Amino acid sequence: MVPEEKPDGPGTGEESARLQAAGSIRKSCDLLADSQDSHLQSRRTRIHQQINKELRMRTGAENLYRATSNAQVRETVALELSYVNSSLQLLKEELEGLDGSMDADQPESEGVTVPMIPLGLKETKQLDWATPLKELISGHFGEDGTSYEAEIRELEELRQQAVRTPSRSEAGLELLMAYYNQLCFLEARFVTPARSLGLLFHWYDSLTGVPAQQQALAFEKGSVLFNIGALHTQLGARQDRSCPRGTSRAVKAFQRAAGAFGLLRENFSHAPSPDMSPTSLSMLEQLMTAQAQECVFEGLSLQAPTDPYDCLAQLHLAQEAAQQVAAEYRLVHQTMAQPPVQDYVPFPWTTLVHVKAEYFRALAHYHAALALCDGPLVAEAELPAVEQVFLGLSASSAPRGPALPQEREESRKLGKAHLKQAILGQEEALRLHAVCRALRRVDLLQAVLAQALRRSLAKYSELDLEDDFFETTEAPDIQPKTHQRPKARAPSFSRVKVADIFHRLGPLSVFSAKNRWRLVGPIHVARGEGGFGFTLRGDSPVLIAAVVPGGQAAAAGLKEGDYIVSVNGQPCRWWKHAEVVAQLKGMGDEGVSLQVVTLLPSVEPPGLGARRPGLGALLRSQKECGRETPGPARASPRPLLGWSCKAKRGKTGRRLSPAPQP
Repeated sequence: MVPEEKPDGPGTGEESARLQAAGSIRKSCDLLADSQDSHLQSRRTRIHQQINKELRMRTGAENLYRATSNAQVRETVALELSYVNSSLQLLKEELEGLDGSMDADQPESEGVTVPMIPLGLKETKQLDWATPLKELISGHFGEDGTSYEAEIRELEELRQQAVRTPSRSEAGLELLMAYYNQLCFLEARFVTPARSLGLLFHWYDSLTGVPAQQQALAFEKGSVLFNIGALHTQLGARQDRSCPRGTSRAVKAFQRAAGAFGLLRENFSHAPSPDMSPTSLSMLEQLMTAQAQECVFEGLSLQAPTDPYDCLAQLHLAQEAAQQVAAEYRLVHQTMAQPPVQDYVPFPWTTLVHVKAEYFRALAHYHAALALCDGPLVAEAELPAVEQVFLGLSASSAPRGPALPQEREESRKLGKAHLKQAILGQEEALRLHAVCRALRRVDLLQAVLAQALRRSLAKYSELDLEDDFFETTEAPDIQPKTHQRPKARAPSFSRVKVADIFHRLGPLSVFSAKNRWRLVGPIHVARGEGGFGFTLRGDSPVLIAAVVPGGQAAAAGLKEGDYIVSVNGQPCRWWKHAEVVAQLKGMGDEGVSLQVVTLLPSVEPPGLGARRPGLGALLRSQKECGRETPGPARASPRPLLGWSCKAKRGKTGRRLSPAPQP
């Protein structure tokens, strides 16, 4: 059968033309998407090639740094390592930006705002957990170490994702916290003051790129905590601070960063790398607090009143800019300019902090000038608030005399004086910006400074009258005051729930490297007239609280204080008290086969008792820290941070001592 041809309708030609046009548009869109993907892929390839080149250069410089004993050569190599470290951080941030270019959850700053200072992440080398953990499981725990290959592989993958290839996002932050919590489990189970894991943890300094290595697990934990704070700085710097939501998120990120660095500073001593020294951590904590205060000021600026001539609102902005922004940055600059911090802090950081101190001081004078020139004369009811801005007087203080202008012309002259101070400060900020070659390439910063200067000059030209022959009065300093002082907030480890990877070894209260035990059994216990002849207590594992003299349990060899770990061949280390009792009640006259462990007295080398790291105030329970176990563990976990080993010879030459007992 030959199908009939349908006659062409009146709209068939138009429909065909429309379909052809749509097809051509779709093809052109596909070609455009393919070209964009190809361009992104070529950029990724180029960045990967540059990263590999920098890594090879770092390896060669590191080998030379370790091999030579010449102080001048080591100084030159350390400088080269610093350059390589900066290049690697920039390349990895660029690569992360390409990978997240289509992610809507990562906002970029769109408004004209002063750039922030993010901190680069510390880098590390590959680590082989398998050999020492298998030996420890076989030797101390008496189990087959090869049966824990899945757990060891899970730990290695977690470390790879968290610290080797981290994501600059909230997901990467959660991975870092999960790995940090897992390190707490490892320390509580496998580490004692007399014995470490035998691993060499290798990390690169975030500021200088100089390598450092130690066998202390605390070095690994401290470096991870440092990266948690550094990643918070990067998240805060990436927020869009042209909207209230972005400024609020940036404030919280910098608060978390300051809390992480403060936690590190309080619990570490004699760190093996400069970026984790107490002076560096104190400087970083101050810097992040200042940046959080800057975001608070930006949030208040976004909530500016609809009436631009509101005198009190402009004065409040002047106080906010003068305090906790300009004042905070001045303190940070003083810290950066002092040794030993000035030896390894990047010069663009120091210059940018100085620029910000001058910029916000000038901004305070600008807002004060707007309040005096554009606003109405100060009413009698508002006089105490205005005196507090310029004179620092409280509401209850006695007046010092008519220091504030009472007439429009006097108010204009004082406002002009503040504008002059604003112009001088903004010109100084531009001069400092031009001195630093690295900052000259930051177009956004120059745009902000130039815009502020043009705005002040325009306002000054309005007030500069031709017949004004009077000398400009001296502008008084603005008394600083803040309405919201951001405080450092420790990282919220409790929101990241993790389970102990090696929970199969048993509860930490018994089965850890700090305890010694002997496995007994299986022991067959017959049921007598009064039962099995023992009483039980506790959970996970269940403890034999008492043994009846002359009973079946005593005859079988059970002792008070033994822990039941197996019932009729079933492992019961994580069983509850009720589960073990129910299992025993279900046994007949044939009795039950039990396997128990007997704790042995611990042998502690002399002199180590006083050197046990004591950071109990820092510790939280497993529930508070967000660490979950299949059953309750009665043993308190090891301290989160604490040095207990000697520094590598040739690096610092000092012993890393634990923090004192709280």
